[in-house]
Amino acid sequence: MASLERGRSTAEALPTVQLGRTDMTITRVGFGAWAIGGGDWAVGWGAQDDQESIAAIRHAVDCGVNWIDTAAIYGLGHSEEVVRKALSELPVADRPYVFTKCGLAWDEDNRKAMPRQVGAPASIRREVEASLRRLGVERIDLYQMHWPASDGTPLETYWQTLLDLKAEGKVRAVGLSNHTARQLEAAERLGHVDTLQPPFSAIRRDVAAAELPWCHAHETGVIVYSPMQSGLLTGGFSVQRARALPKDDWRSRDGNYSGEALERNLKLAAALEPIAERYSTSVAAVAVAWTLAWPGVTGAIVGARSPSQVDGWLAAASLELGPQDVQEIAAAIKATGAGSGPVSPAEG
Repeated sequence: MASLERGRSTAEALPTVQLGRTDMTITRVGFGAWAIGGGDWAVGWGAQDDQESIAAIRHAVDCGVNWIDTAAIYGLGHSEEVVRKALSELPVADRPYVFTKCGLAWDEDNRKAMPRQVGAPASIRREVEASLRRLGVERIDLYQMHWPASDGTPLETYWQTLLDLKAEGKVRAVGLSNHTARQLEAAERLGHVDTLQPPFSAIRRDVAAAELPWCHAHETGVIVYSPMQSGLLTGGFSVQRARALPKDDWRSRDGNYSGEALERNLKLAAALEPIAERYSTSVAAVAVAWTLAWPGVTGAIVGARSPSQVDGWLAAASLELGPQDVQEIAAAIKATGAGSGPVSPAEG
C-alpha cells in the first residue's frame, strides 16, 4: 500500500516498500545526486547548473519520489549543499528522506586527485558532522560506508562506528555500499546491516550472484545505483554522444563508452524498445524496472540534472515487468553479449 509518510502528496501516490527492517517506507525509485555535484573533482559529470539541479529535485519530490541519495564526496560536498537548497523551502513534513555516505576523504589542495578510502573512526565522525551541517538536518536518515576502507582500518572497526552513530541518534539507519557478501556477513555479526547500495543494471549484473541473495535472506534493504548504467540504457545514448563527452565527465574514460563494449551496450538498449512500446513508457523506465524485478531489490537510485530527465524515468516507480519481459531481456543480454553476471532472477 502506498505511503505518504514523506514527500508531497500527488494525485496518485507512488507505490512504496519497506526499506529492510527499518521504519522507513520508500518509493521504488529515488533521486540520485551524484551528477549534480558538478565536474570540478576526480569523478564528476562535467559542469552543472545548480538551479536546474534544484528544479530537478523539486520536480521529483512534487511527483512523489520520497528519498534522495547523495554522498559527501559528490562534488566534494557540493551535492549535499545543493540538496539542502532544494529542500530548504519545503515544510519538514513534505521533505523526502535524505541518504548520504562516508568513507571517502579528499585533498582540498588537489580536487582532481582520487579520494582516499578512509575508515578511521575519528574521520567518520568528522564526516558525519560535516554532512549534517551541509544538509542542514539534525539526523541523517541513512548513512552508508561508501567503499571498503583501504587505510588499514578493519571492517569491524568502521562498521562499529556507524552502529554507534545510529545508537547516538545522529543517523536513523546504517548500511554499506560497494561491499561483498563476505563483508556483509562480517558486519552482520556486529550489528544488523540495514542496507546495501551496489551497482546494478542489465549491463552490470555481478551482484546478482551473491550479494542480492544474501540481502534477501537477511532482510537487508537494497538500493541499487546506476540502473541505467549512467545513461547507456536510456534509449537516448549514441556513439556520437559518447565521443562528445567532455574530458571532465568520468564516462569519457570508461571502457563501457567506447569500442565494442559501447556497441554491445547500445544494442541491448535498442532491444528494450519493444518492451517500452508494449507498456507505453520509456526505455529508461524499462531499464530501471528490470532491476526492481529482482528479489531482494528494494529501490533504484536514478540520477537527473533537469526536470525533463526525471520525467524520463519516473514511470519506473510503478512499472512491474512480467516474467515474459524479464525472459525477453535475458535473451537480449545473451544475444548482445553486453556486460557480465546472471541474466535473470532464475539464473541468479
